[in-house]
Amino acid sequence: MDKNPKKLATVRNELISEHQDALVNSLGGGKSKKYVRFILAALSSIPWVGGFLGAAASFTAEKDQEKINDLHKLWLEEHREKIRELGITLSDIFGRLDGFGDEIQERIESPQYLALVKQTFRSWDQADTTEKKQMLKKMITNAGAIKLCSDDLIRLFIGWINLYHEAHFMVIKEISKNPEITRAEIWDTIHGERPREDSADADLFKYLIRDLSTGGVIRQQRETDMEGNFLRRRTRPQPRGSGSTTMESAFEDSKLYVLTELGKQFVHYVMEDVVTQIEGQ
Repeated sequence: MDKNPKKLATVRNELISEHQDALVNSLGGGKSKKYVRFILAALSSIPWVGGFLGAAASFTAEKDQEKINDLHKLWLEEHREKIRELGITLSDIFGRLDGFGDEIQERIESPQYLALVKQTFRSWDQADTTEKKQMLKKMITNAGAIKLCSDDLIRLFIGWINLYHEAHFMVIKEISKNPEITRAEIWDTIHGERPREDSADADLFKYLIRDLSTGGVIRQQRETDMEGNFLRRRTRPQPRGSGSTTMESAFEDSKLYVLTELGKQFVHYVMEDVVTQIEGQ
């Protein structure tokens, strides 16, 4: 076998390119030419795809072609369900992006957007729930079709999807559907019967509200002046002896909660389907 380093490197690159092109064509659903950079960016971020390409490149002689074919069959069999899921996800994204015509082609081929694609599919591959995968799919689709916030914020949204639990997202969705809602109303809508204040469920609910508040996703409703400055709340002095002897309930029913402006953009990109490109532009 020829052990010339340059020739070996050329053969390896040709093998990687051959199997990579086959994956691109199979996952592109007939649209691989238009979205080839998108597909390559997604594949390059998924470890099990890179592992296969690297293994294929380790066989460099013509006599190893049979080994490569066997490796390919074994790999396809082992990852059949993952490949099917990835193909469906890419097909959904491309179908939605097609609705915006050629005017978004420059955007979806830009280095900035392709960097988002890599980060998104790295998280998509590691996501442990279908809901998170759906969020990431909507987010990268919307990020290609509309430009309502910077790519830096899109990266922040990916971090939020990785960080938060489905229980967080349930609270976000409820506040999004019903702005100026109280904690009691949020709980009643999602769960119904209220638990004891000293229960684990109450502790968890307080944690979710606190987590989303400190994270800048939700806040209590406040009045603003003409310039958008938040006004201080006026508090009435309490008569002596009239104070409550218990702490504030986890299901407090007078303070109203809304999404922050950042939280609204998160919902717009991550929890809604593709909106018309004209909106907000």
